[in-house]
Amino acid sequence: MHDVIVIGAGLAGLRCAGLLSAGGLDVVVLEAADAVGGRQRTDIVDGFRLDRGFQVLNPAYPALRRSVDLDALALGSFPVGVRVRTAEGMAELRHPLRYPLSIATSLRSGLVNGRDAFALARWTTPALVRPLSRLARNDVTLREAWDAVGLSGPLRTAVLEPFLAGVLAEGGGETSNAFARLLVRYFVLGRPGLPAQGIAAVPEQLAAHARATGADIRLDARAERMTALGEGVRVELADGDSVRATRVVVAVSPDAVTDLTGLARPATNGLQTWWFAAAEPPTASALLTVDGRGRGPVVNTVVMTHTVPAYAPAGRHLIAATCLLPRGADPAEENDVRRHLSEIWGADISAWKLIRRDDITDALPAQPAPLGAARSPRYAERLYVAGDHRDTASIQGALASGERAARAVLSDAGTSRSAASLHR
Repeated sequence: MHDVIVIGAGLAGLRCAGLLSAGGLDVVVLEAADAVGGRQRTDIVDGFRLDRGFQVLNPAYPALRRSVDLDALALGSFPVGVRVRTAEGMAELRHPLRYPLSIATSLRSGLVNGRDAFALARWTTPALVRPLSRLARNDVTLREAWDAVGLSGPLRTAVLEPFLAGVLAEGGGETSNAFARLLVRYFVLGRPGLPAQGIAAVPEQLAAHARATGADIRLDARAERMTALGEGVRVELADGDSVRATRVVVAVSPDAVTDLTGLARPATNGLQTWWFAAAEPPTASALLTVDGRGRGPVVNTVVMTHTVPAYAPAGRHLIAATCLLPRGADPAEENDVRRHLSEIWGADISAWKLIRRDDITDALPAQPAPLGAARSPRYAERLYVAGDHRDTASIQGALASGERAARAVLSDAGTSRSAASLHR
């Protein structure tokens, strides 16, 4: 019998497993898919690297810095800013502290006025100096918070709303203001990008560490049910096999939590990503581009190969376009996406080849207001739950939740490894 079974080899499960095995426990990880990563997967299609939906990795995440060797990922970094399609043309807004020479251009864009700039500063400043627990006091929706600080002009409607719609996977401003501020803090402090080999490089590194410390990771091993068994738990697999352990950590995606635990299914938001191949890019800019006119289904689009050239074969370019995927609504269709992209880029894209469309129904756990505290990993005798749906909807939240579950297991198992040592 093992000490711990971790169900799920996503970021939370792999981080938890690595810490537990490093703490001296006998750990086995059961993963239903044919590779580790969960929602952080990368596929090679016709020589292109396609992540499962458009993703970014922010090196400012504290749990990420604790968990992986960032230098080994060879991150390509997106410019910190956004391009905006307006009725007059294309405008660019960049981080004013990192690109001070861009301030005059931003002011001439017509997207920034004094009132909006002051309101944005009022909204952003607390996020840079206060912990999340303080930001979450008297939490309201993002929409209500922007109304309260007087942010109402084009900086909100043409820039922030379309940009954050793609980040939060919802466009109605219903997300927790505290959570949105937390993400903005990370955007200000970090420079998001992607590993040269795709987002899958992150879970692959976590898996390598877990294996090096003794964890056994079994792929194509779908857990179907758990049964209490004396001083332990038996996990039955879809192929008829079973595995026993003293404790079990359930670190599966939100859509699979209920089947294994009986806990309520976490609410999620969906995203749809379209991947196109082109011989020539529609722009030389690597900035994420949004439509400030509020038209069409595309919330953002970017030429991936300007930031991570290895995402495409030599001489080719990869363009990503992301749409919202509201539950119960019809997804965007290719004709509408192509029409909108042509308008955004101001280019003929008829020769672009559609490589793949990713409909990610459970892309992110919803974070409604008021934002609750991170949930305890303990939910039953010898049973624990981890995942970003137990923390914040982010890579940071997934890794931090995995760490918290590992601390709980090590404490309950009576090991000598201190909780503080897990943060080294």
